[in-house]
Amino acid sequence: MPKAKFVSGDIFRHIVVMSSTNAIGLTALFLVDLADLFFISLLGEAELAAAVGYAGTIAFFTTSISIGLSIAMTALVSKAIGQQDKARAKQLVTNILFTGFLISAAFAALAWYFAPELLSLIGAKARTHELAVQYLRILLPSLPILGLAMSGGAALRSVGDAKRAMWSTLAGGGVNAVLDPIFIFALGLGLPGAAIASVIARFVVAGVALSGVVYKHQLFAGFSLQKWLEDLRAILKVAAPAMMTNVATPLGNAYVTASIAIFGDAYVAGWAVVGRIMPVAFGMIFSLSGAIGPIVGQNFGANNYARVHEALSKALWFNGGFVVAVSLILLLGQNVIVDVFGVGGEAATVIGFFCTWISFSFVFNGAMFVANAAFNNLGYPSTSTMLNFGKATLGTIPFVYLGGQWFGPLGVLGGQAVGTVVFGLLALRMAFYIVARVTNKHQRQLAEQEQPLEPSVPLTPFCSSRAYMCAEADLEDTVSSKDTAAAKS
Repeated sequence: MPKAKFVSGDIFRHIVVMSSTNAIGLTALFLVDLADLFFISLLGEAELAAAVGYAGTIAFFTTSISIGLSIAMTALVSKAIGQQDKARAKQLVTNILFTGFLISAAFAALAWYFAPELLSLIGAKARTHELAVQYLRILLPSLPILGLAMSGGAALRSVGDAKRAMWSTLAGGGVNAVLDPIFIFALGLGLPGAAIASVIARFVVAGVALSGVVYKHQLFAGFSLQKWLEDLRAILKVAAPAMMTNVATPLGNAYVTASIAIFGDAYVAGWAVVGRIMPVAFGMIFSLSGAIGPIVGQNFGANNYARVHEALSKALWFNGGFVVAVSLILLLGQNVIVDVFGVGGEAATVIGFFCTWISFSFVFNGAMFVANAAFNNLGYPSTSTMLNFGKATLGTIPFVYLGGQWFGPLGVLGGQAVGTVVFGLLALRMAFYIVARVTNKHQRQLAEQEQPLEPSVPLTPFCSSRAYMCAEADLEDTVSSKDTAAAKS
């Protein structure tokens, strides 16, 4: 049985190690996305960069399905590990992988078929629209493979093997980085070449992650249709709200993209660069939810609620310090970013505004990631869904609309940041409330179990303990009544 390594040891060290290893892998993939955009920008066509921005918005939506499924893997498997139930953990890994593959394939098929309509909804037009459809339809069939890769990495993190999960994404990122210039320039494939390289990289990530799950940790059981059907309800109970939670973010981003598109492709190109900068700069924060999840899940499974609270508190301090440090670097280095991507005018204005003002609001994005980990791993995934959809709708649409009306494209970004602050604070309040609620419930259960039990063996051959005590109480009442009567007389 894999040891539940997070139920002991320094919590902050666990957070740093898990976040760092997870972030290195994630950042490698995000860097490749950034490299994609860089190589494409060298082709000298603004429509190509805008097409990547539009396609990236839809791809983010489909990828969020896989992220939601990986959250179910972390929540359920880490809890089983904390309870020292290896057989249960193995069966869950198998069934979640199978469920994820089916769901991802269904969403990929729908998105592939409706790609032109989806891209039109977020403002893609003319040649930019055609390029985005072409890019997306090459990328989407590999979504089920990405789902296996993400869930495999989540299974590795659930047993504390964050390094192997990191190496899987590093391997995929390395392959993508090598293939990008070959396909884009050497073979002359341009934008489709970047998509093909990403597809191959997804297979590499899945291969490395699943080999660790199956061979290294032996966390894979034989598939049984009956056991899958038995587990399906428990899986969907976590996976469905987690998927909806993660879909909420790209829905909000889609509205932001559509709002920026009103002002022209040049602003969309700047937004595309910002969209690639964010995950690279804040990869550590993006990784927080996946990093904190196993720590919370294992301690929850072991009924160690003090460590659950400590994990959330220290994760928030870690989040705040990291965001401030990176935001200062972006503030000072914004001109370098503009020069590297060779953009100017409106696109440069968008990048500069983000680096100067918006990046600091990521503290509240990080707070929501930490809160989501608490909700999903403590059995309250619907709370995460509610808050994230609230952020994507009430926390995005009115603020972005008014910001765009009053201040133009920069007001769109500012409006999104304001909504992030509001819902980040609300998510934190809810997370600590739920931790306190779960803790109090457990303490009440312990108190009930510790109540003294009455003897089950009769005190005499003719009466039970309860009958004896009742008789004794009756005798005391009789004596007391006689004493009282005597005193009155």
